[in-house]
Amino acid sequence: MAQNSTYFVAADPKFATKAIHSGQEPEQWKSLAVVPPISMSTTFKQPAPGEHVGYEYARSGNPTRNCLEQCLAALDNACYGLTFASGLAATDCICRLLKSGDHLISMDDVYGGTNRYFKQILSKYKIKTSFVDCTDTANVEKEIRENTRMIWVETPTNPTLRLVNIENLAKLAHSRDNIILVVDNTFMSSYFQQPLALGADICFYSLTKYMNGHSDVVMGAITTNDKEIQEELKFLQNAIGSIPSPFDCYLVNRGLKTLHLRMREHMTNSMEVAKFLENHPLVDSVLYPGLESHPQHELAKQQCSGFTGMVSFYISGGLEEARIFLKSLKVFTLAESLGGYESLAEHPAIMTHASVPADERKALKIGDNLIRLSVGLESIADIISDLDQALKKSENSGKCVAF
Repeated sequence: MAQNSTYFVAADPKFATKAIHSGQEPEQWKSLAVVPPISMSTTFKQPAPGEHVGYEYARSGNPTRNCLEQCLAALDNACYGLTFASGLAATDCICRLLKSGDHLISMDDVYGGTNRYFKQILSKYKIKTSFVDCTDTANVEKEIRENTRMIWVETPTNPTLRLVNIENLAKLAHSRDNIILVVDNTFMSSYFQQPLALGADICFYSLTKYMNGHSDVVMGAITTNDKEIQEELKFLQNAIGSIPSPFDCYLVNRGLKTLHLRMREHMTNSMEVAKFLENHPLVDSVLYPGLESHPQHELAKQQCSGFTGMVSFYISGGLEEARIFLKSLKVFTLAESLGGYESLAEHPAIMTHASVPADERKALKIGDNLIRLSVGLESIADIISDLDQALKKSENSGKCVAF
């Protein structure tokens, strides 16, 4: 990595080379095309009935998708990679590894869509989810039951940026029979964090975010080193049919080529933003694991090779101040999602986490004055100037602190 390279664990020195070349070999095409072509065909000629040369029907396999899946696996130092039509489509397929009567433990502070899926979809199939503060491994151990078959965590969490000790949780999961550890690595990307190397069974991504990085594709992915898990998920990918389009695969494959460069710049900008906000009189507190003030800063240094553009903070005041701030932004765009080259800002309680019940949001400290930033790649002076002018517009005489 670039900034603070001796501060965090070392990044993979071969990452950039793998991002550019893994799965991209020109020799796989008769044309020797350097850039993998977009294969739009839905079906493939067979030399004899039931005999194909690697592809038969596009739902089962596609050359463009295959290039992307190989590259994704390489970036996680994984044996296998699979892509899906969206992050939630990947979530759905992973959860189909479970059966009726099984029990899942989830981090309490997860993406609102994941929370909604576990509560409103998975529960219909008699799979119970326990939402636990997984930042303390002891909390997870207490919740494990005879029928616990999966542990699902985000680290850092969305939107309060709490960290989970992946290695400790993996040791706990693997000390019991048949418990799969899934780590949502969306916020970090494969460049800054390697969950499989820390013991996770499945590394999950919403490729929509940093891995693609251009806010023009919706897609999900998993990587794993477990052959049985890969075979089952490959079957589900084909049987359910939640596959991405060849063109979208081409776009994500292209995005990966600059992932290492983008992530370094995201970190440089977000570190400056976090320090600026931490010292701003109109900000109550900042949530950013790259800061020494973050309660899990030491863990961040142990299991991450850097940090991304995600910064959350509590603005001084309440909902009205947050609204004025968000409406006053000019460089930042008020929008959901994250991880693109452009800077985005959103209000979790009203937007991304609106499906989480109000009492749960309060317990998770997703209050009316919490704002989540996805710091982009614009000039840092413009980014900070924009935040400063919007904060000043939010100031009023009646300060009300939510927590």
